[in-house]
Amino acid sequence: MRFLDFFRTPDLNQGLTIYETTPGAVLLDVRTREEYQTGHIPGSKNIPLQALDKVTSILEDKTAPIFVHCLSGARSAQAVGKLKKMGYIHVTNIGGIAEYNGKVER
Repeated sequence: MRFLDFFRTPDLNQGLTIYETTPGAVLLDVRTREEYQTGHIPGSKNIPLQALDKVTSILEDKTAPIFVHCLSGARSAQAVGKLKKMGYIHVTNIGGIAEYNGKVER
């Protein structure tokens, strides 16, 4: 691994491609409700980072693949750590919606 690799952020668009081809996958947006309402990726579920303890009401299966994103990738990185501590096994930070090239729902 090269030194600059530590500063690379996940590529959301690439992560979405993997999400779309993964059976049973969940796309989790951890931005605030207000941010989510301004525009979100179709099919994503919104649980703000501050309310992540309520994730079990939406994601009961702790073995389901979860792809997490936020605005820049920082909050989603925190969410991945929290979800893993909660027992979720297949959790991936795919970065921030700021890099998203597709359509958004409002």
